[in-house]
Amino acid sequence: MARIRLPLQNLSRAFLEVVEQSAIAAARTMGIGDREFSDQAAVEVMRKIMDSVPMKGTIVIGEGERDKAPMLYIGEKVGKHKDITKGEQIAHEVDIAVDPLEGTNLCATGAPGAITVLASSEKGGLLNAPDCYMEKIIVGPSSKGVIDIDASVKDNLRAIARRLDRDVENLVVVVLDRPRHAQLIQDIRAAGARIRLISDGDLSAGISVALRGTGVHAVMGIGGAPEGVLTAAALRCLNGEILARLVVKDEEQAERMKNMGIRDPSKVYATTELASGKNIIFAATGVTDGTLLKGVRFFGDGTRTQSLLMNLANRHVRFVDTVHLAQRPDISVRL
Repeated sequence: MARIRLPLQNLSRAFLEVVEQSAIAAARTMGIGDREFSDQAAVEVMRKIMDSVPMKGTIVIGEGERDKAPMLYIGEKVGKHKDITKGEQIAHEVDIAVDPLEGTNLCATGAPGAITVLASSEKGGLLNAPDCYMEKIIVGPSSKGVIDIDASVKDNLRAIARRLDRDVENLVVVVLDRPRHAQLIQDIRAAGARIRLISDGDLSAGISVALRGTGVHAVMGIGGAPEGVLTAAALRCLNGEILARLVVKDEEQAERMKNMGIRDPSKVYATTELASGKNIIFAATGVTDGTLLKGVRFFGDGTRTQSLLMNLANRHVRFVDTVHLAQRPDISVRL
């Protein structure tokens, strides 16, 4: 009997359930002031739901190394592949990058912009980025091809403004509010652009750049390298662009990068080098209200979530509004 590979659409729907349920779990901890508890709630549910997905998955970006993370650690095998391979259906072999709760502080304090995120690709399609910092510049489709990570802030902003047919003064640049960005902030202001400082969540900001109507034209600065890969996966689906370079903290980190196969720490990575896969799937669900997605809403008859689900191969970008009904016989659905 011929064996049939499961459709990618099955994975998309399954991954949507993964991020939805982890977002609901995280949202139940919103505002209690315990970031570790919020993260733990999202991680545990994400790992549990992921094991029901018919796939042979390998975590390439997750909660850290195996000795530091009890689950969703780098290299962990996930998915319901043991049963599915006994029949005539073949599970997809995929690499998976996750951020079970991007914006743990945001969730813990009830601030806007926390999301749950998952990206997948065929094996080798996502860069196994070390857990370090990464210098980034991110733009939307209209500004692809004109940015240069080695150019001055002023030159990059002028190039973006020309592509968007507007003055630099009408650009909005998102920057993480960190002491390390003091000079960057000064340079952006000197160039005449406006700044939106954020406390956390540069992944969400990076996705927003590639969507019209968000009022964001660029993201600049230094953030996490794993988040950079997840951003690249989303931008592959949205036709945006990220240029990035790893930031080496010390000799120990440089040696670790070398052991991971990174021969040139000063290399500038393009979008397609961070996320090279042809079958990228990206899913995210809002935990707290933000520019990109609404947060989880609890009501008497159930729970409501808003998610972003994208499939590169099929060129699908879906905003999914889901009502998760309570287990009661008298339930009614509202518009």
